[in-house]
Amino acid sequence: MGGAALTGLRDTAPAKVNLCLYLGPTRDDGRHELVSIFQPVGLVDEVELEPGGLGAASDRVVCPGVEGENLAATALRRFRERTGWDGAPVRLTIDKRIPIAAGMAGGSADAGAALRLVARAAGIDDDPLLRQIAAELGADVAAQIRPARYLATGAGERLTPLPAPRPYGVLVMPSRARLSTAEVYREADRQGLPRDAADLASKLRQVSTMAGDLPDHLVVNDLEPAARALCPSIDRALADARRVGARRALVCGSGPTVVGLFAELQSARGAAARLSDRDPRPFAVAPWGATL
Repeated sequence: MGGAALTGLRDTAPAKVNLCLYLGPTRDDGRHELVSIFQPVGLVDEVELEPGGLGAASDRVVCPGVEGENLAATALRRFRERTGWDGAPVRLTIDKRIPIAAGMAGGSADAGAALRLVARAAGIDDDPLLRQIAAELGADVAAQIRPARYLATGAGERLTPLPAPRPYGVLVMPSRARLSTAEVYREADRQGLPRDAADLASKLRQVSTMAGDLPDHLVVNDLEPAARALCPSIDRALADARRVGARRALVCGSGPTVVGLFAELQSARGAAARLSDRDPRPFAVAPWGATL
């Protein structure tokens, strides 16, 4: 198979927050059923795909700060396996800005961008195929093929597009700690946090009627107690977000990042300034794709 000439393709990979995350029973494949609203935000990694260079024998991913095999490298390998694309080796370079192992789907975002870029290089226009590959890589990756606001069900791979959000502000409070998603899910199981099927279905009905604009009582992350047990510093971050006026503060994904939601971006920026003595320093972002 051929493809487009590759001289350097670039894309952005936005982080995402879970505006809600309801955890359900474990499926036969070992993943949990869930109901979540995925919202990408304006915190992005910059990703570039270019020729591998003279003498390159295989694809290479360059991502300072990420140890071990990068999920984006797995995405490139799976793409070649599934499509049969035999283009020359490529180098994928990631300018990492999304915190690592922070619950903001940074690795999934990079993998989604890798699939978009390599599909362009190969001349393959097949989003359903890319989403199939993405779903095999992890629950968050499918939503990162075309980042947008989604209602996510199944284990996160079944996506229903939602209307673009109205503008609001997100206070992001990074942590020096890192949490393994698998460890957080194991702790959630140990604590008995997953809901039964009937309870999860009830939450899905409630969330589905809101088109993503959730009232505060539905802005809930069922993984939060597990993340807090594994990383007690989360408690202080939650308290600080509430102290500076967040209408709702919650753990982002599997943590340890905490986010606070504000009616306006300017309010979130002001809150970040009031917490400037924290390390790492908080910052404010807007939802990706917000409309006036």
